[in-house]
Amino acid sequence: MPKRSEDMFMDLWTSLVLVWITCVPYTSMTPITDQSKSIQTGGSAAVVSSVGEGQRLLSRAKRGWVWNQMFVLEEFSGPDPILVGRLHTDLDVGNKNIKYVLAGEGAGTIFAINEMTGDIHAMKRLDREEKAEYTLTAQVINADTDEPLEPPSEFIIKVQDINDNPPQFIEGPYRASVPEMSTVGTPVTRVTATDADDPVYGNSAKLVYSILEGQPYFSIDPNSATIKIALHGMDREMREEYLVVIQAKDMGGHMGGLSGTTTVTVTLTDINDNPPKFSKSLYEFVLPEDLAIGKPGGKVKANDRDVGENAKSTYSIIEGDDRGMFEIFTDSQTQEGILRLKKPLDFETKRAYTLKVEATNARFEPSSGGPFKDTATVKIVVEDSDEPPVFSKSMYVLEVNENAPINTVIGTVTARDPDATGSLVRYFIDRHTDLERQFNINVDDGKITLAKPLDRETDMWHNITVTAAEVRNHSQISRAIVAIRVMDINDNAPEFATEYEAFLCENGKPGQVIQTVSAVDKDDPIQGHYFDYRLVPEMLNNPNFTIKNNQDNSISVLAKHDTFRRQKQETYLLPIIVTDNGNPPMSSTNTLTIRVCGCSKEGIVQSCNVEAYVLPIGLSMGALIAILACIILLLVIVVLFVTLRRHKNEPLIIKDDEDVRENIIRYDDEGGGEEDTEAFDIATLQNPDGINGYLPRKDIKPDLQFMPRFLYICSYIIFFCAEAMK
Repeated sequence: MPKRSEDMFMDLWTSLVLVWITCVPYTSMTPITDQSKSIQTGGSAAVVSSVGEGQRLLSRAKRGWVWNQMFVLEEFSGPDPILVGRLHTDLDVGNKNIKYVLAGEGAGTIFAINEMTGDIHAMKRLDREEKAEYTLTAQVINADTDEPLEPPSEFIIKVQDINDNPPQFIEGPYRASVPEMSTVGTPVTRVTATDADDPVYGNSAKLVYSILEGQPYFSIDPNSATIKIALHGMDREMREEYLVVIQAKDMGGHMGGLSGTTTVTVTLTDINDNPPKFSKSLYEFVLPEDLAIGKPGGKVKANDRDVGENAKSTYSIIEGDDRGMFEIFTDSQTQEGILRLKKPLDFETKRAYTLKVEATNARFEPSSGGPFKDTATVKIVVEDSDEPPVFSKSMYVLEVNENAPINTVIGTVTARDPDATGSLVRYFIDRHTDLERQFNINVDDGKITLAKPLDRETDMWHNITVTAAEVRNHSQISRAIVAIRVMDINDNAPEFATEYEAFLCENGKPGQVIQTVSAVDKDDPIQGHYFDYRLVPEMLNNPNFTIKNNQDNSISVLAKHDTFRRQKQETYLLPIIVTDNGNPPMSSTNTLTIRVCGCSKEGIVQSCNVEAYVLPIGLSMGALIAILACIILLLVIVVLFVTLRRHKNEPLIIKDDEDVRENIIRYDDEGGGEEDTEAFDIATLQNPDGINGYLPRKDIKPDLQFMPRFLYICSYIIFFCAEAMK
């Protein structure tokens, strides 16, 4: 009650101040020297101040403007301009011819001055929110000459605020969220309103906030505008969204104040406060016993009232699966528990299972008291199916010797019908895996026998597929792989690894290694190969060669002397017996061919032919062939040279006497006598061919330039032959 009285008193006081401000400008303004602003005018004048009622005091003072700060109310509207204030100078004593002039912001448009009295009027309605104050300049001039009597002075007219703007929520409407089950007093959000009125003058911009809608769920601080939780236990699963209406009122919330509103949509966010719950406590499924491993056998579902991550659950089997026959996993899309098979079912072994399945929240929040869980019972009934026969093994490995006779029993495969009726089984070989039909099988007991001889050196392994089919239902078939390994026996003799051809130098030393010999065996004994080498009995006392064991399944053939000559014997044959360590041991005789050859000093084989002995010592066959070619070439050149010389020296005689009589040569040249032997040749008369240019004139000498070339060619041939003889 005292606070309410105080607020009413403040409102009354504010109203009185506004009335005083409005009415004061209509009263005459009395200069007060100690509170007014004075502007020097260059002279002195008497200023009358009000000291007491009925008393007047004369004093000397400097000339200048005297006024108080001027104010004008905004949004004032009336039939006449509103008087803002009056200007007065000490020069205005009633007998001076002066005039007041106004300049500055709004002079002449917004504000007008009475030139004679100095009264200032507002000509238009003002809005403080547009412009709060105006700066103007006043000056006194001579009314006749317009000459300034005093310097200009500035003053300010302030626009006084009135409560004409309501509060506004610029950022509204608002959206906020808060976790469900939050405690009372938990902040939700904060709103903000603005008021365009003057926050300094009065309470026009003082705002107070309140809730118009949204109680009793929320509350708001009247000063800070913070919205808080006001009700305990607000559950999202009951109601997720709330609409709150907030009001902001100026004038401190008192009567007559303006107000504005906004809305706040508050959403409760989810927390993990609900456990998963199975839709039913018992699930029943019937599964065929031939259900494939990994295939789903049923689905269970636990519902959670929460959303998002809080609604996700994991499933597990906690009882009834001692054999590990089943597993359960969560479908990420539907959040269902998918039950699937880990091991094959067998109706004849166990026909029913009872499992206990648990659903647990995947996300754990200690504050919510979790984790939450729920359980359900799952009964599974196994349904009998007509199953195919089952082999005792998925793969059989059998062994047989490569020399085993036909119809030898290699091994047996067995299969049975797992059904309770127990049908008989028949066995067959898939001939696509035994194209050569090397094996047979007994259709009744599954014994596999040999149909053709086997050779380990050809095929070491044979992989066949055996099928087992029920007698009652031929469509029920099973398959098994049978791998047959052919065991080795010692049925191959060792032999030289390659066709060896050894070369022996005539100038070799005794004990020199002629050839290193190794052997191979197609058999593959378990203990590995070991070969024994020896000369045939008739060669044990061989005077030319011997062998040495290298202890690595190879031998070295050695020469016993250095007197081997090609003209004596060109080739030697050395038979060697190679024996393996098999049971029984196998052996073979292999012959090593040794050729006697001529070698260089470095031991490099040059020639192994007997004909080389007819050649000069120190010359190879190639050198002798080159020498022979040079001799033949020289002979050809000599013959050609002799032929050319002979043709040149042949006399030019007339072969037929009648040529002179039948060929008359006429010419008009004068003879030079007997000494003129250069003009013509008498042989021309004797040989008519000379007329046609076939005989040279005497004054033309024969070309002998081919002689140096001939000598150069001969010298090159001699040089080549000499090089070949080296």
